[in-house]
Amino acid sequence: MNIEQLRDYCLQKKGVTETFPFDADTLVFKVMGKMFALFPLEKWEMGEGSVNLKCDPDYAEELRAEYHSIEAGWHMSKKHWNSLYIYKGELSPQLVLELIDHSYDLVVKGLPKKLRAGLSNE
Repeated sequence: MNIEQLRDYCLQKKGVTETFPFDADTLVFKVMGKMFALFPLEKWEMGEGSVNLKCDPDYAEELRAEYHSIEAGWHMSKKHWNSLYIYKGELSPQLVLELIDHSYDLVVKGLPKKLRAGLSNE
């Protein structure tokens, strides 16, 4: 998978925007203003594609134990975020997309009821 495929996948979800809130190198996807995916573009340009995704804490631990290419979130809460090192080739495209979905769904689930209702009306 390349960065454009992942970008398109994130943008097709309801209520998603892309921003650069930290610097010109970190592409962040948000749903209703809450982050669910961060892509360090400089790493992608160097052939070291990765993404930080929100994850249920128990599931995050399971994934880290099963895959060498999934580690505690770099520069993020180690409990709630994972870094996926896609360039290592261990992670299937299907798993990466499933984990993007999981991250998005977790963030949506944590939104106030009024925002969730607005999201379902889009």
